[in-house]
Amino acid sequence: MKTPKRIEPLIQDGFVDEVIRQLMSGKEASVYVVRCGDEIRCAKVYKEANKRSFRQSTDYTEGRKVKNSRRARAMEKGTRYGRKAQEESWQSAEVDALYRLAAAGVRVPKPHHFHEGVLLMDLVTNGDGNAAPRLSELVLTPELSREYHRLLITQVVRMLCAGIIHGDLSEYNVLVDSNGPVIIDLPQAIDAAANNQACKMLLRDVENLAVYFGQFAPELLSTSYGMEIWSLYQSGQLHPDSVLTGHFECIEKPVDLQSVLREIDDTLKEEEARKLYRALHAHQ
Repeated sequence: MKTPKRIEPLIQDGFVDEVIRQLMSGKEASVYVVRCGDEIRCAKVYKEANKRSFRQSTDYTEGRKVKNSRRARAMEKGTRYGRKAQEESWQSAEVDALYRLAAAGVRVPKPHHFHEGVLLMDLVTNGDGNAAPRLSELVLTPELSREYHRLLITQVVRMLCAGIIHGDLSEYNVLVDSNGPVIIDLPQAIDAAANNQACKMLLRDVENLAVYFGQFAPELLSTSYGMEIWSLYQSGQLHPDSVLTGHFECIEKPVDLQSVLREIDDTLKEEEARKLYRALHAHQ
């Protein structure tokens, strides 16, 4: 097929030898199957901001660090240079996340190279060597649903231990190869420690998994893995091999109203005493 213009520099630099075919075109990028020497990989070509239907929400970008202060100011002002910098930051977020997660043992496509909005990475394949299907395309048995759900919850835990939350995890962002689920599409990944929306995003990711797999294994709908994971993370007890139960008890102690009222009364009395003291000294 004709080489897309954005991939031409990678061919000129020797990273890609041939573009075989287009694999898909999504809301944020087009993906091509490419040959790199003896390896078959994929090239993700990010769409420009004005051609992309997925908008960069501040919920996702909060906490992302920009090392260059000039770039940071331009991004805040929304200048032309700032918008370009914002776009580069958005794209590199996925690249950074993939390298961190691959190093942490999370099942994601291994990244190989990133240049001018094109990400070169492993092509996830099925047992026949063809591009792996999305989770949403499969009809699962209850047993396989429970197994895939367990595997993905384990991946969510490993991601969080690496400091990352997917932020848009669903059956559409998971491929299934011969060894099970592989998590993809991470440009909206967030820094768990630096983003105030981290808990909300994690709970939504986990809820999406429960709802999808709950179609085939209804008992998963009543699990509370999200809160259990977040509680362990907040208390510093979460690690990649944490054993989870799927249950979480929110212990709410009854409010001792009399104690609260006494504290309020004591505070008011102290304030009155201070006012009286100041008034007496003001007349001396």
